[in-house]
Amino acid sequence: MTQSPWPVSLADVEAARARIAPYLSPTPLRSYQTLDDEVGHGIHVFVKHENHHPTNAFKVRNGLSALTMLTDDERRRGVIAATRGNHGQGLAYAGQLLGIPVTICVPVGNNPEKNEAMRAYGAELIEAGRDYDESLENVTELRQQRGLVPIHGTNNAHVIAGAGTITLEMLEQAPALEAIVIAVGGGSQAVGALTVARSLKPTLAVYAVQAEGAPAIYDSWRAGQPLDCPSADTFADGVATRAAYEMTFPALCAGLAGFVTVSDAAIAEAVRMLLRTTHNLVEGAGAVGLAGVIALHQELAGKDVGIILSGGNIDRETLRQVVSGEL
Repeated sequence: MTQSPWPVSLADVEAARARIAPYLSPTPLRSYQTLDDEVGHGIHVFVKHENHHPTNAFKVRNGLSALTMLTDDERRRGVIAATRGNHGQGLAYAGQLLGIPVTICVPVGNNPEKNEAMRAYGAELIEAGRDYDESLENVTELRQQRGLVPIHGTNNAHVIAGAGTITLEMLEQAPALEAIVIAVGGGSQAVGALTVARSLKPTLAVYAVQAEGAPAIYDSWRAGQPLDCPSADTFADGVATRAAYEMTFPALCAGLAGFVTVSDAAIAEAVRMLLRTTHNLVEGAGAVGLAGVIALHQELAGKDVGIILSGGNIDRETLRQVVSGEL
């Protein structure tokens, strides 16, 4: 029997929404005429403001979805994860609400403001490795030493179901949406969107976008098999991953309408465009969807298109470089 590429179902996403509802309010979905004018080509952009969560990023949905499914024994033991910031903040925030100890591994030289935020939510922070993937190796070692429960940022069905609640809300807020363009780091947002779309609106086209300097999943998608990249070189740290992931890659191959990469220059311009037109602060990964819309303008011309401002946790120095045009 052929294994299904879908790691979660619509029922899983709806169950995740019920679990996180006591802790999170739905985020706004808004349109901006000034943004439409800048994007052009008759594209009507709907902006999902995940940057309005308590942690300023969508991954708090994932963290709460995963931690509310733990057993009493697992809650006592505590959890561990690797992150560049937003997954760690989401878990730390959820752990603080639920009384669950959280340990987070980050690369050396990680965004200092994201590190500070995770500590402020009560997480123990361990800095090791040169990038996300090496921090993930540290998780394996520590979970065995301490008996902690790993919560992978992508390879966890409850994490993916939590991310799927974004699209569930978007289709309720704007039923006429024709496409969604989503940044991919691990793929939880995109696979969550595909899961919801295939059940509720099969005509909804889901497109994925990666940074040119971190194209592991894009390259894998084009090759039809998982590939690793030796490095992930982009200022958009939320999408700086070097591998495709077991739980999301098959669904991306099965369901995406298209996949593109965008340069750091294009991502930086998308950050500036969002600041100009929506007056919302967004980190690099949060602007990748808009950069993808611009790259896909021929396919999306004249359509109602959703993007997700997945996070607003940009540090001051990176913001300075983006606003000044250095990036």
